[in-house]
Amino acid sequence: MKTQKLTLLFALVASFASAQDYAFKVLATKGANEVKSGTDWVPLKTGASLRANDELKISENAYVGLVHSKGTPLELKKAGNYPVKKLEDEIKPSTGVLNKYTDFILSSNSAENKKDRLSATGAVDRGENYAIKLLLPENQYSGIFNNTAIITWDGSKASGPYVVTLKNMFDDELVKFDTPETSFKIDLNDPHYAKENAILVEVYSKADPKQISKQHLIKRLAPAEQATVKKKLEADMSSATEQTALNKYLMAGFYEENKLLIDALSAYKEAIQLAPDVPTYQDGLDEFLLRNNMKK
Repeated sequence: MKTQKLTLLFALVASFASAQDYAFKVLATKGANEVKSGTDWVPLKTGASLRANDELKISENAYVGLVHSKGTPLELKKAGNYPVKKLEDEIKPSTGVLNKYTDFILSSNSAENKKDRLSATGAVDRGENYAIKLLLPENQYSGIFNNTAIITWDGSKASGPYVVTLKNMFDDELVKFDTPETSFKIDLNDPHYAKENAILVEVYSKADPKQISKQHLIKRLAPAEQATVKKKLEADMSSATEQTALNKYLMAGFYEENKLLIDALSAYKEAIQLAPDVPTYQDGLDEFLLRNNMKK
């Protein structure tokens, strides 16, 4: 019996070591990219683990986003062959724990999680019937860490141009403006609301003010919360400070796992702006909106 237990223990340890034995994980890919493990070339897929002896082949006008096992992100955009061991040798070491968010993103967007979400029957229908759907979370997740946020909405049921209204908690109007777009960027340092701890956002159709959105709250984090998030951000994401689409995508994972959904939304939008032709980032945003009940 003791021998059987030891055998099982060694098998579990070996299995764990094997699972950890990778050089990079693939977070994003666009184009006819391939990977060679052994003698065969196979299509490169998001979520794949690359080992030191593998080789990548990047096609023309393609893109690959990787994260090293020690937490360093890497974007590849130039066509050619890349031995994985050579890529490992060229990256800078990381001091953060970015892999935690790599796994969170891959797990959140996995086929299994998508299947679970589609089969879920416990969603709450509040009976709301708004012509304009602001893509913002419910008020319990209205906290924001950054000073800027990209606010978007679904205007498919209401024609533009749109009127955006920002109010304080007493429902006093702070600023109002028109826009033909279905998004705008809010800067909390703006003199109109720089002193406000929370603001209310509402959008309606200029042609028909009855076509309106639900009012949503955006609230600054309390100083103690702000300090906690800042410390965690600096510790965990130190290798993702460069302004790249991949880093923004990883940052979205950090914000989502820390329940900062407005910040996560903005990070997704910035990733898409930096790499508009990489479907992984738009798909990631769509899944984020669905699993956080901001979109049906």
